[in-house]
Amino acid sequence: MSETIKEMDSEQNSSGSQTTKGETEERIRADWVEYDFDGQPALSVEDLDVYYGDEQAIQSVSMDIPEKSVTALIGPSGCGKSTFLRCLNRMNDRIKAARVDGNIEFHGQNIYDDDVNLVELRKRIGMVFQQPNPFPKSIRDNIAYGPRKHGELDTGLLARLLGRDDSEEEEELVERCLKQAAIWDEVNDRLDDNALGLSGGQQQRLCIARCLSVEPEVILMDEPASALDPIATSKIEDLIQDLAEEYTVVIVTHSMQQAARISDQTAVFLTGGELVEYDNTDKIFENPESQRVEDYITGKFG
Repeated sequence: MSETIKEMDSEQNSSGSQTTKGETEERIRADWVEYDFDGQPALSVEDLDVYYGDEQAIQSVSMDIPEKSVTALIGPSGCGKSTFLRCLNRMNDRIKAARVDGNIEFHGQNIYDDDVNLVELRKRIGMVFQQPNPFPKSIRDNIAYGPRKHGELDTGLLARLLGRDDSEEEEELVERCLKQAAIWDEVNDRLDDNALGLSGGQQQRLCIARCLSVEPEVILMDEPASALDPIATSKIEDLIQDLAEEYTVVIVTHSMQQAARISDQTAVFLTGGELVEYDNTDKIFENPESQRVEDYITGKFG
C-alpha cells in the first residue's frame, strides 16, 4: 500500500489534530500492514477496492491471511470490515450495487476470475452469520443437507434398492460435525427434533457444524456471538480456538476483548474503509504503531 494522507469525512476541530469523529489525522505507513508470519497464506488479498454505487467501502486493502489460525477484523461500525469479510467468498456478488476490484487468491487462483465455480468456492470457504440461521428441519437434516446437495451422500429408498445407501456414512458425519462444534452431548438424543427448538447458542453451534459438514478449508464468521449471552459466547469462543487447529478462521467482531482473547492476528479497519494496522494480536493491543489504532483500542473514539 502506498503512503497517503487519509482523507477524513468530517471537519477538523479547532486544534486541527482531530476530526469530529475523534480520529487523529496521521500518515498511514506501508509497514503497519505488512504482517510477517511463517508458512503459506490461506488467502492473499491485493489492492482490494469495493464500491456500493458511487460510495467506496474498501480502499486499496492488501493483506495475507495465515492458514490454521484465527484472524480478527476489528474497527468501528461502518469501517468496512464485514464488507471485506464477504469479499473472501464473494458474498457481495449478491448485492447488485456492489463492485469489487482487485485480487483475492485462494490456492493460487483469483477467486474473482470468471471461471470460478461459486458453489465450490463457498463450499471451501464457508460462512457463519451474525444471527443463527438453522434450516427449519431436524438437527440431523441440517448437518446432512450440504453433503446431500453436493452428491456426497445418497440415502433413501432408491439408494437402498440400488445397494448404495450411505446412511451409515451420514450417521458418522452428523456425529463427527456435532462433536467438532461442541454440541453433540447436548443434542445426541434428539437428532430428529426441529433445530428451531434449540437455544440461540445451540443454534449457532449447529450452524457451525453445518458449515463443517462440507469440509471447508476456511471459515468466515461475521460477529457470530453478538446475539448470544455470555455463557453461550464463551462456548463459541472456545470452539473457534479449537477449530483453528484444523481450519483457517476469519472473524469480524465488535468486541475488542473477544479479539484479544481468541485471535492470533488482528487487522484494524478505521473510517473510510482503509486497513490501518495488521499484526500479531498482542502487538496490536499492547503496542500499536498507529496513534489512531491506540486511540480506538483505548476508547477515545469509535
